[in-house]
Amino acid sequence: MILPVTLTIAAAAAVVNLWLAFRIVPMRVKGNVLIGDNGDALLQGRMRAHANFTEYAPFILILLGLIELAGGSTLWLWIAGAVFVIARVAHAFGMDRPTSSVPRAGGALATWALMALLAGWALTIAYQANTVPAAKTFQVVPSGGRA
Repeated sequence: MILPVTLTIAAAAAVVNLWLAFRIVPMRVKGNVLIGDNGDALLQGRMRAHANFTEYAPFILILLGLIELAGGSTLWLWIAGAVFVIARVAHAFGMDRPTSSVPRAGGALATWALMALLAGWALTIAYQANTVPAAKTFQVVPSGGRA
């Protein structure tokens, strides 16, 4: 079964992950920093934005995929995926600032809210699947009328 929402959001997440990595590499080259951040606050912020993305993306993608597989609303899954990608990009821009900012806080809060909503949705699907009454079984009787 193809999961178009999850595949698309996973592809977008891969692009965001690459973008986050590519924001770090020129700074490392310029500062000749192979390991760590060499005390550079901007580099440290970008490294954390990248690491933070990799901490949340797997959970979001797994939840999206399993909910989609279980027949969750495609429209709401598209919205959830778009919110995740936008929130993580906003968070990354916010991490470029040395102090708290609306993009950073908004991106973090949106990601947390989204993860909580997806987890609740997944639990609801799982609960409903386990509370559906079992189908009645019938015994097939041969044409002679004997069981």
